[in-house]
Amino acid sequence: MTREGSLEAPTRHALDWKNPDFYDEGKLMHELERVYDICHGCRRCISLCTAFPTLFDLVDESSTMEVDGVDKQDYWKVVDQCYLCDLCYMTKCPYVPPHPWNLDFPHTMLRAKAIKFRKGEVGFRDKLLSSTDAMGKLATIPVVVQTVNASLEIKPIRKLIDSVMGIHQDRKLPHYDSAKFRSTARPDASFKVADGERTPGKVAIYSTCYVNYNEPGIGHDLLAILKHNEVPTVLVDKEACCGMPKLELGDLDQVEKLKNINIPHLAKLAREGYAILTAVPSCTLMYKQELPLMFPDDADVQAVKQAMWDPFEYLMARKADGLLKTDFKKPLGKVAYHAPCHQRVQNVGPKTKEALQLAGAEVTNIERCSGHDGTWGVKSEYFANSMKIVKPVARMASEAQPNYISSDCAIAGRHILQGMGEGATAEKRHPLTLMRIAYGL
Repeated sequence: MTREGSLEAPTRHALDWKNPDFYDEGKLMHELERVYDICHGCRRCISLCTAFPTLFDLVDESSTMEVDGVDKQDYWKVVDQCYLCDLCYMTKCPYVPPHPWNLDFPHTMLRAKAIKFRKGEVGFRDKLLSSTDAMGKLATIPVVVQTVNASLEIKPIRKLIDSVMGIHQDRKLPHYDSAKFRSTARPDASFKVADGERTPGKVAIYSTCYVNYNEPGIGHDLLAILKHNEVPTVLVDKEACCGMPKLELGDLDQVEKLKNINIPHLAKLAREGYAILTAVPSCTLMYKQELPLMFPDDADVQAVKQAMWDPFEYLMARKADGLLKTDFKKPLGKVAYHAPCHQRVQNVGPKTKEALQLAGAEVTNIERCSGHDGTWGVKSEYFANSMKIVKPVARMASEAQPNYISSDCAIAGRHILQGMGEGATAEKRHPLTLMRIAYGL
Protein backbone atom coordinates (compact mmCIF):
# COMPACT_ATOMS: atom_id res chain seq x y z
CA MET A 1 0.00 0.00 0.00
CA THR A 2 1.37 3.43 -0.89
CA ARG A 3 1.39 6.38 1.46
CA GLU A 4 -1.54 7.84 -0.48
CA GLY A 5 -3.59 4.85 0.64
CA SER A 6 -2.30 4.66 4.19
CA LEU A 7 -3.07 6.61 7.31
CA GLU A 8 0.30 5.70 8.79
CA ALA A 9 2.93 8.42 8.98
CA PRO A 10 6.29 7.78 7.33
CA THR A 11 8.85 6.36 9.72
CA ARG A 12 12.64 6.36 9.62
CA HIS A 13 14.70 3.31 10.49
CA ALA A 14 17.94 3.62 12.42
CA LEU A 15 21.09 3.78 10.31
CA ASP A 16 22.88 0.44 10.78
CA TRP A 17 26.26 2.00 10.06
CA LYS A 18 28.35 -0.14 12.40
CA ASN A 19 27.26 -3.37 10.75
CA PRO A 20 30.09 -4.68 8.50
CA ASP A 21 27.51 -5.31 5.77
CA PHE A 22 26.90 -1.55 5.61
CA TYR A 23 30.33 -1.18 3.95
CA ASP A 24 30.02 -4.20 1.65
CA GLU A 25 30.15 -2.68 -1.84
CA GLY A 26 28.57 -5.69 -3.51
CA LYS A 27 25.56 -5.53 -1.20
CA LEU A 28 25.38 -1.78 -1.73
CA MET A 29 25.23 -2.28 -5.50
CA HIS A 30 22.39 -4.75 -5.08
CA GLU A 31 20.47 -2.24 -2.94
CA LEU A 32 21.21 0.62 -5.34
CA GLU A 33 19.82 -1.44 -8.22
CA ARG A 34 16.66 -2.15 -6.20
CA VAL A 35 16.21 1.49 -5.19
CA TYR A 36 17.00 2.86 -8.65
CA ASP A 37 14.51 0.47 -10.22
CA ILE A 38 11.74 1.68 -7.92
CA CYS A 39 12.62 5.31 -8.61
CA HIS A 40 12.75 4.68 -12.37
CA GLY A 41 9.27 3.19 -12.25
CA CYS A 42 7.88 6.16 -10.36
CA ARG A 43 9.84 9.28 -11.46
CA ARG A 44 7.89 11.47 -9.04
CA CYS A 45 11.05 13.20 -7.78
CA ILE A 46 12.39 14.35 -11.15
CA SER A 47 12.04 18.05 -10.30
CA LEU A 48 13.72 17.93 -6.87
CA CYS A 49 17.43 17.95 -7.74
CA THR A 50 19.86 16.62 -10.36
CA ALA A 51 20.28 13.15 -8.80
CA PHE A 52 17.02 11.87 -10.27
CA PRO A 53 17.43 13.32 -13.80
CA THR A 54 20.95 11.82 -13.79
CA LEU A 55 19.48 8.41 -12.92
CA PHE A 56 16.66 8.63 -15.44
CA ASP A 57 19.01 9.75 -18.22
CA LEU A 58 21.27 6.77 -17.50
CA VAL A 59 18.29 4.44 -17.75
CA ASP A 60 16.82 6.05 -20.87
CA GLU A 61 20.17 6.00 -22.66
CA SER A 62 20.91 2.36 -21.78
CA SER A 63 20.46 -0.55 -24.19
CA THR A 64 17.45 -1.93 -22.32
CA MET A 65 15.97 1.39 -21.15
CA GLU A 66 15.75 -0.27 -17.74
CA VAL A 67 18.05 -0.16 -14.72
CA ASP A 68 19.56 -3.53 -15.67
CA GLY A 69 21.06 -1.83 -18.74
CA VAL A 70 23.01 0.73 -16.69
CA ASP A 71 26.68 0.05 -15.96
CA LYS A 72 26.99 -0.32 -12.20
CA GLN A 73 29.98 2.02 -12.15
CA ASP A 74 27.61 4.70 -13.39
CA TYR A 75 25.55 4.26 -10.23
CA TRP A 76 28.12 6.51 -8.55
CA LYS A 77 27.15 9.40 -10.84
CA VAL A 78 23.77 9.50 -9.10
CA VAL A 79 25.39 9.32 -5.67
CA ASP A 80 27.62 12.30 -6.46
CA GLN A 81 24.60 14.43 -7.42
CA CYS A 82 22.81 13.82 -4.10
CA TYR A 83 23.49 16.34 -1.34
CA LEU A 84 21.19 14.71 1.25
CA CYS A 85 18.51 17.39 1.37
CA ASP A 86 16.02 14.68 2.46
CA LEU A 87 13.13 16.20 0.50
CA CYS A 88 12.50 13.07 -1.57
CA TYR A 89 11.99 11.03 1.60
CA MET A 90 9.93 13.57 3.47
CA THR A 91 7.81 15.19 0.77
CA LYS A 92 7.60 13.03 -2.35
CA CYS A 93 8.30 9.32 -2.01
CA PRO A 94 5.26 7.03 -1.62
CA TYR A 95 7.43 4.00 -0.86
CA VAL A 96 9.11 4.97 2.40
CA PRO A 97 8.47 2.89 5.54
CA PRO A 98 5.99 1.57 6.60
CA HIS A 99 5.53 0.68 2.90
CA PRO A 100 6.94 -2.84 2.45
CA TRP A 101 9.37 -1.60 -0.23
CA ASN A 102 11.15 0.26 2.58
CA LEU A 103 12.79 2.88 0.37
CA ASP A 104 15.11 5.44 1.95
CA PHE A 105 16.90 7.13 -0.95
CA PRO A 106 18.93 9.66 1.14
CA HIS A 107 20.26 7.06 3.54
CA THR A 108 21.10 4.73 0.66
CA MET A 109 23.10 7.60 -0.83
CA LEU A 110 24.71 8.19 2.57
CA ARG A 111 25.75 4.54 2.72
CA ALA A 112 27.33 4.87 -0.73
CA LYS A 113 29.17 8.04 0.33
CA ALA A 114 30.43 6.27 3.47
CA ILE A 115 31.81 3.41 1.35
CA LYS A 116 33.43 5.88 -1.03
CA PHE A 117 35.04 7.69 1.90
CA ARG A 118 36.28 4.47 3.48
CA LYS A 119 37.82 3.45 0.13
CA GLY A 120 39.87 6.66 0.18
CA GLU A 121 38.12 8.16 -2.83
CA VAL A 122 37.45 11.55 -1.20
CA GLY A 123 39.94 14.28 -2.01
CA PHE A 124 41.69 16.95 0.04
CA ARG A 125 39.33 19.73 -1.07
CA ASP A 126 36.23 17.91 0.18
CA LYS A 127 37.88 17.05 3.49
CA LEU A 128 38.97 20.67 3.90
CA LEU A 129 35.56 22.16 3.09
CA SER A 130 33.90 19.85 5.62
CA SER A 131 36.38 20.84 8.38
CA THR A 132 34.41 23.94 9.30
CA ASP A 133 35.89 24.44 12.77
CA ALA A 134 39.48 24.17 11.56
CA MET A 135 38.86 26.55 8.65
CA GLY A 136 36.97 28.98 10.87
CA LYS A 137 39.63 29.11 13.57
CA LEU A 138 42.37 29.75 11.03
CA ALA A 139 40.46 32.23 8.86
CA THR A 140 39.29 34.40 11.78
CA ILE A 141 42.76 35.13 13.16
CA PRO A 142 43.29 38.93 13.08
CA VAL A 143 45.19 40.04 9.95
CA VAL A 144 44.60 36.60 8.43
CA VAL A 145 40.88 37.35 8.26
CA GLN A 146 41.42 40.52 6.25
CA THR A 147 43.64 38.65 3.79
CA VAL A 148 41.16 35.79 3.43
CA ASN A 149 38.19 38.09 2.90
CA ALA A 150 40.05 40.25 0.39
CA SER A 151 41.11 37.20 -1.59
CA LEU A 152 37.49 36.12 -1.95
CA GLU A 153 36.86 39.24 -4.06
CA ILE A 154 39.98 39.21 -6.27
CA LYS A 155 39.26 37.48 -9.57
CA PRO A 156 42.78 36.25 -10.40
CA ILE A 157 43.06 34.67 -6.94
CA ARG A 158 39.63 33.07 -7.26
CA LYS A 159 40.60 31.73 -10.67
CA LEU A 160 43.77 30.23 -9.17
CA ILE A 161 41.79 28.68 -6.31
CA ASP A 162 39.37 27.24 -8.85
CA SER A 163 42.15 25.64 -10.89
CA VAL A 164 44.04 24.29 -7.87
CA MET A 165 41.27 23.48 -5.39
CA GLY A 166 38.14 23.10 -7.50
CA ILE A 167 36.19 25.83 -5.67
CA HIS A 168 34.32 27.67 -8.41
CA GLN A 169 35.61 31.17 -9.11
CA ASP A 170 32.11 32.59 -9.58
CA ARG A 171 30.59 31.27 -6.37
CA LYS A 172 29.74 34.04 -3.91
CA LEU A 173 31.36 32.91 -0.68
CA PRO A 174 30.71 34.11 2.87
CA HIS A 175 33.32 36.26 4.56
CA TYR A 176 34.82 35.46 7.94
CA ASP A 177 34.53 37.63 11.04
CA SER A 178 37.27 37.89 13.66
CA ALA A 179 34.66 39.02 16.21
CA LYS A 180 33.42 35.47 16.66
CA PHE A 181 29.96 35.01 18.12
CA ARG A 182 31.06 32.88 21.05
CA SER A 183 33.69 35.50 21.97
CA THR A 184 31.36 38.49 21.77
CA ALA A 185 27.95 37.12 22.83
CA ARG A 186 26.50 38.38 26.10
CA PRO A 187 23.52 36.17 26.90
CA ASP A 188 21.21 37.33 29.68
CA ALA A 189 20.10 34.68 32.16
CA SER A 190 18.71 37.14 34.70
CA PHE A 191 15.03 36.91 33.74
CA LYS A 192 12.49 34.85 35.61
CA VAL A 193 11.78 31.52 33.95
CA ALA A 194 8.28 31.56 32.42
CA ASP A 195 7.45 28.05 31.29
CA GLY A 196 4.59 27.61 28.85
CA GLU A 197 2.48 24.61 27.98
CA ARG A 198 4.51 24.00 24.85
CA THR A 199 7.90 25.50 25.56
CA PRO A 200 10.62 25.46 28.18
CA GLY A 201 11.09 28.87 29.77
CA LYS A 202 14.86 29.09 29.31
CA VAL A 203 17.12 28.73 26.28
CA ALA A 204 20.64 27.53 25.54
CA ILE A 205 22.23 28.71 22.27
CA TYR A 206 24.32 26.33 20.21
CA SER A 207 26.05 28.88 18.03
CA THR A 208 27.05 26.66 15.01
CA CYS A 209 30.24 27.06 12.98
CA TYR A 210 28.62 29.35 10.44
CA VAL A 211 27.21 31.83 12.94
CA ASN A 212 30.34 31.71 15.08
CA TYR A 213 32.85 32.33 12.27
CA ASN A 214 30.95 33.85 9.33
CA GLU A 215 27.86 35.78 10.40
CA PRO A 216 27.93 36.34 14.18
CA GLY A 217 25.30 39.03 13.74
CA ILE A 218 22.66 36.32 13.28
CA GLY A 219 23.47 34.98 16.73
CA HIS A 220 23.34 38.46 18.23
CA ASP A 221 19.95 39.00 16.60
CA LEU A 222 18.65 35.84 18.24
CA LEU A 223 20.00 36.94 21.62
CA ALA A 224 18.36 40.36 21.22
CA ILE A 225 14.98 38.79 20.39
CA LEU A 226 15.15 36.45 23.37
CA LYS A 227 16.19 39.27 25.68
CA HIS A 228 13.32 41.46 24.44
CA ASN A 229 10.96 38.59 25.26
CA GLU A 230 12.57 38.16 28.70
CA VAL A 231 13.71 34.60 28.09
CA PRO A 232 16.73 33.67 30.24
CA THR A 233 19.49 32.57 27.90
CA VAL A 234 22.91 30.93 28.12
CA LEU A 235 25.49 29.70 25.63
CA VAL A 236 26.39 26.03 25.42
CA ASP A 237 29.56 25.68 27.55
CA LYS A 238 31.60 24.00 24.83
CA GLU A 239 30.81 23.08 21.25
CA ALA A 240 32.32 21.73 18.07
CA CYS A 241 30.86 21.31 14.59
CA CYS A 242 27.54 19.46 14.63
CA GLY A 243 28.95 16.94 12.15
CA MET A 244 26.60 17.58 9.21
CA PRO A 245 29.45 18.44 6.77
CA LYS A 246 31.23 15.20 7.70
CA LEU A 247 27.97 13.27 7.40
CA GLU A 248 27.46 14.58 3.87
CA LEU A 249 31.03 13.53 3.09
CA GLY A 250 30.42 10.00 4.39
CA ASP A 251 32.97 10.35 7.20
CA LEU A 252 30.79 8.70 9.84
CA ASP A 253 33.65 7.98 12.24
CA GLN A 254 34.35 11.71 12.47
CA VAL A 255 30.64 12.35 13.02
CA GLU A 256 30.86 10.08 16.05
CA LYS A 257 33.94 11.92 17.38
CA LEU A 258 32.12 15.26 17.10
CA LYS A 259 29.06 13.74 18.75
CA ASN A 260 31.23 12.66 21.68
CA ILE A 261 32.41 16.26 22.13
CA ASN A 262 29.01 17.93 21.86
CA ILE A 263 26.45 15.60 23.35
CA PRO A 264 27.62 15.60 27.01
CA HIS A 265 27.29 19.40 27.21
CA LEU A 266 23.98 19.45 25.34
CA ALA A 267 22.49 16.54 27.29
CA LYS A 268 23.27 18.28 30.59
CA LEU A 269 21.35 21.35 29.40
CA ALA A 270 18.50 19.23 28.09
CA ARG A 271 18.10 17.52 31.45
CA GLU A 272 18.18 20.89 33.19
CA GLY A 273 15.10 21.90 31.21
CA TYR A 274 16.63 24.17 28.55
CA ALA A 275 15.34 24.50 25.03
CA ILE A 276 18.41 24.27 22.80
CA LEU A 277 18.29 26.57 19.75
CA THR A 278 20.52 26.77 16.69
CA ALA A 279 20.17 29.36 13.93
CA VAL A 280 21.26 26.95 11.18
CA PRO A 281 18.60 24.41 10.08
CA SER A 282 21.17 21.76 9.11
CA CYS A 283 22.62 21.80 12.62
CA THR A 284 19.17 21.57 14.17
CA LEU A 285 18.33 18.65 11.90
CA MET A 286 21.57 16.91 12.80
CA TYR A 287 20.52 16.75 16.45
CA LYS A 288 16.83 16.17 15.77
CA GLN A 289 17.24 13.41 13.19
CA GLU A 290 20.62 12.23 11.96
CA LEU A 291 22.42 11.61 15.27
CA PRO A 292 19.35 9.96 16.83
CA LEU A 293 19.18 7.62 13.82
CA MET A 294 22.90 6.87 14.04
CA PHE A 295 22.82 6.34 17.81
CA PRO A 296 19.29 5.13 18.61
CA ASP A 297 20.32 3.53 21.92
CA ASP A 298 22.21 6.55 23.28
CA ALA A 299 19.98 8.10 25.95
CA ASP A 300 21.90 11.39 25.89
CA VAL A 301 21.46 11.75 22.13
CA GLN A 302 17.74 11.09 22.48
CA ALA A 303 17.47 13.64 25.31
CA VAL A 304 19.12 16.28 23.12
CA LYS A 305 16.75 15.41 20.28
CA GLN A 306 13.78 16.23 22.50
CA ALA A 307 15.33 19.52 23.65
CA MET A 308 16.39 20.82 20.21
CA TRP A 309 14.29 23.58 18.60
CA ASP A 310 14.34 25.61 15.44
CA PRO A 311 14.32 29.27 16.62
CA PHE A 312 11.03 30.14 14.93
CA GLU A 313 9.46 26.89 16.04
CA TYR A 314 10.30 28.02 19.57
CA LEU A 315 9.15 31.63 19.12
CA MET A 316 5.80 30.66 17.62
CA ALA A 317 5.25 28.10 20.37
CA ARG A 318 5.88 30.93 22.84
CA LYS A 319 3.24 32.92 21.03
CA ALA A 320 0.81 30.02 21.41
CA ASP A 321 1.60 30.10 25.14
CA GLY A 322 0.84 33.83 25.23
CA LEU A 323 4.45 34.64 26.04
CA LEU A 324 5.73 36.29 22.85
CA LYS A 325 5.75 40.07 22.64
CA THR A 326 4.18 41.49 19.49
CA ASP A 327 5.16 45.15 19.95
CA PHE A 328 6.65 45.44 16.47
CA LYS A 329 7.66 48.99 15.58
CA LYS A 330 9.16 48.97 12.09
CA PRO A 331 7.44 47.69 8.93
CA LEU A 332 9.41 45.16 6.92
CA GLY A 333 7.65 45.56 3.58
CA LYS A 334 7.90 42.71 1.09
CA VAL A 335 9.95 39.65 1.98
CA ALA A 336 10.74 36.83 -0.46
CA TYR A 337 11.18 34.05 2.07
CA HIS A 338 12.80 30.73 1.16
CA ALA A 339 12.09 27.74 3.40
CA PRO A 340 15.29 25.64 3.35
CA CYS A 341 15.13 21.88 2.87
CA HIS A 342 16.69 20.97 6.21
CA GLN A 343 14.07 23.05 7.99
CA ARG A 344 11.13 21.74 5.97
CA VAL A 345 12.00 18.11 6.73
CA GLN A 346 11.83 18.84 10.46
CA ASN A 347 8.03 18.86 10.03
CA VAL A 348 7.47 21.85 12.29
CA GLY A 349 5.34 23.76 9.78
CA PRO A 350 5.95 27.21 8.23
CA LYS A 351 6.89 28.87 11.52
CA THR A 352 9.32 31.40 10.05
CA LYS A 353 6.74 32.58 7.54
CA GLU A 354 4.14 32.89 10.30
CA ALA A 355 6.54 34.90 12.47
CA LEU A 356 7.43 37.29 9.66
CA GLN A 357 3.75 37.80 8.88
CA LEU A 358 3.10 38.41 12.57
CA ALA A 359 5.78 41.10 12.40
CA GLY A 360 3.88 42.75 9.54
CA ALA A 361 5.83 41.52 6.53
CA GLU A 362 4.19 40.78 3.19
CA VAL A 363 5.68 37.34 2.63
CA THR A 364 6.14 35.47 -0.63
CA ASN A 365 6.76 31.91 0.53
CA ILE A 366 9.12 29.78 -1.61
CA GLU A 367 9.23 26.08 -0.83
CA ARG A 368 11.72 24.68 -3.28
CA CYS A 369 15.32 23.56 -2.88
CA SER A 370 17.84 26.30 -3.66
CA GLY A 371 20.43 23.75 -4.81
CA HIS A 372 23.38 25.04 -2.81
CA ASP A 373 23.72 22.61 0.09
CA GLY A 374 26.55 23.25 2.55
CA THR A 375 29.49 22.70 0.20
CA TRP A 376 28.03 20.98 -2.90
CA GLY A 377 27.29 24.18 -4.83
CA VAL A 378 30.74 25.58 -4.02
CA LYS A 379 32.53 22.84 -5.95
CA SER A 380 33.50 23.58 -9.54
CA GLU A 381 31.97 20.41 -10.98
CA TYR A 382 28.56 21.10 -9.42
CA PHE A 383 28.39 24.88 -9.68
CA ALA A 384 26.49 24.90 -13.00
CA ASN A 385 23.94 22.41 -11.66
CA SER A 386 23.47 24.44 -8.48
CA MET A 387 22.78 27.55 -10.53
CA LYS A 388 20.32 25.57 -12.65
CA ILE A 389 18.44 24.34 -9.58
CA VAL A 390 18.20 27.85 -8.12
CA LYS A 391 16.73 29.37 -11.30
CA PRO A 392 13.04 28.82 -10.45
CA VAL A 393 13.64 29.94 -6.86
CA ALA A 394 15.38 33.12 -8.03
CA ARG A 395 12.60 33.75 -10.55
CA MET A 396 9.91 33.48 -7.88
CA ALA A 397 11.90 35.77 -5.61
CA SER A 398 12.40 38.34 -8.39
CA GLU A 399 8.72 38.34 -9.32
CA ALA A 400 7.83 39.28 -5.74
CA GLN A 401 9.82 42.54 -6.10
CA PRO A 402 10.85 42.24 -2.46
CA ASN A 403 12.62 44.58 -0.11
CA TYR A 404 14.40 41.58 1.39
CA ILE A 405 15.56 38.10 0.35
CA SER A 406 15.49 35.86 3.39
CA SER A 407 16.14 32.23 4.24
CA ASP A 408 16.79 30.46 7.54
CA CYS A 409 19.77 29.00 5.68
CA ALA A 410 22.08 31.98 5.23
CA ILE A 411 24.06 30.38 2.39
CA ALA A 412 20.82 29.60 0.54
CA GLY A 413 19.84 33.27 0.84
CA ARG A 414 23.17 34.32 -0.68
CA HIS A 415 22.79 31.71 -3.42
CA ILE A 416 19.29 32.92 -4.32
CA LEU A 417 20.49 36.52 -4.49
CA GLN A 418 23.30 35.43 -6.80
CA GLY A 419 20.78 33.57 -8.93
CA MET A 420 18.72 36.76 -9.27
CA GLY A 421 21.64 38.41 -11.03
CA GLU A 422 23.48 41.70 -10.83
CA GLY A 423 20.31 43.75 -11.20
CA ALA A 424 18.78 42.51 -7.95
CA THR A 425 17.98 45.39 -5.59
CA ALA A 426 16.72 43.39 -2.60
CA GLU A 427 18.83 43.08 0.54
CA LYS A 428 19.74 39.66 1.93
CA ARG A 429 18.71 39.44 5.57
CA HIS A 430 18.28 36.42 7.82
CA PRO A 431 14.74 36.03 9.24
CA LEU A 432 16.10 36.58 12.76
CA THR A 433 17.63 39.86 11.59
CA LEU A 434 14.26 40.86 10.13
CA MET A 435 12.49 40.06 13.39
CA ARG A 436 14.99 42.20 15.28
CA ILE A 437 14.47 45.04 12.79
CA ALA A 438 10.70 44.74 13.20
CA TYR A 439 11.03 44.93 16.98
CA GLY A 440 13.13 48.07 16.58
CA LEU A 441 15.97 46.59 18.65
